[in-house]
Amino acid sequence: MQKKQAGVSLIGVLIIGAILGFLFLMGMRTVPAVTEYFAVKRIINTMVDSTSGPDVTVTQLRSDFEKRAHIDEVKYVTGKDLVIFKRGNAVEISVAYSRVIPIFGNASLLLEFNTQAKRGG
Repeated sequence: MQKKQAGVSLIGVLIIGAILGFLFLMGMRTVPAVTEYFAVKRIINTMVDSTSGPDVTVTQLRSDFEKRAHIDEVKYVTGKDLVIFKRGNAVEISVAYSRVIPIFGNASLLLEFNTQAKRGG
């Protein structure tokens, strides 16, 4: 008695390949945006940890972010995008932004990022 052959047909291989190709494309398009988000998060945490005393102004914090962002090649977030609350020694810095990543044609992917860091009071 012969057994029926089982396996993936040519159409199945093509469909699986198309799905894997699409997922690879999505990954390649989103990785730069996600790495930039983690760079922004690291910069904000570093700024909050290194801020000392009530003498630091909001303008100085924005300028400090601009310098650090330039070093880390952050292109989509500027010092103007930061929301900074400062009372005495307490500092809270937050930023919320979104990135639209074109996939193909009229299809695009929207990524929304939100991070904050605070120190003191």
